[in-house]
Amino acid sequence: HHDVQQLHQTALKMAAVGRRLWGLTYQTLRQTSSTAAKTGELVKPPIQLFGIDGRYAHALYSVAAKNKILEKVEKELDHFQKLASKYPQLTNFITNPTLNKQQKQAGIGSILKEQQFSDTTANFFGALVENNRLRRTLGVVKAYKTLMGAYRGEVICTVTTATPIDDKNKRELESVLKGFAGKNAVLKLNQMVDASLIGGMVVEIGDKYIDMSTSTKIKKIVAALKGAL
Repeated sequence: HHDVQQLHQTALKMAAVGRRLWGLTYQTLRQTSSTAAKTGELVKPPIQLFGIDGRYAHALYSVAAKNKILEKVEKELDHFQKLASKYPQLTNFITNPTLNKQQKQAGIGSILKEQQFSDTTANFFGALVENNRLRRTLGVVKAYKTLMGAYRGEVICTVTTATPIDDKNKRELESVLKGFAGKNAVLKLNQMVDASLIGGMVVEIGDKYIDMSTSTKIKKIVAALKGAL
């Protein structure tokens, strides 16, 4: 891939091209959304998300589902997210409030053309640019991934411990958590380490939060002692 900074500089010279590109893609997106809304063809995601990021993720999920490319769009968004992590210039570009709409249209258009993303993903970025929401890109990507996780029946579980969990205890923990998540659920276990816990663990699974850390137990004991004085 070319350096994103070079892409950025090239993009600023392609504003006219960008206007034509996104004029067509955004018009297509609006027509598709309007037609789907009138005919009641919008595909509902498996869970409901809220806020601006959630609304855009819902719209993208609906269009991708109708086009039968849910996974393809997910891979493209994941690739864009990795590019943003690798090249800070790209993150700065999409969040820069001083660039006008035409500059952002051309810049994103150049990147998407090089990466050969699908029309659905290109239209999604076109809508973000058109509505001055490009800075929300990474938040929408995260929301879309959440929808896809629910689509696959995944249950996200984060376990935080004071020290890394060894393989034997990890297998035992996964077995217990799978039983808690449900027979048909696909458990996605994320492990984190936080030395301030001292011992024990904190488990977040779905909308449940279970704090079994030593530090919390100590805090409760200290609070009880203070109350007794």
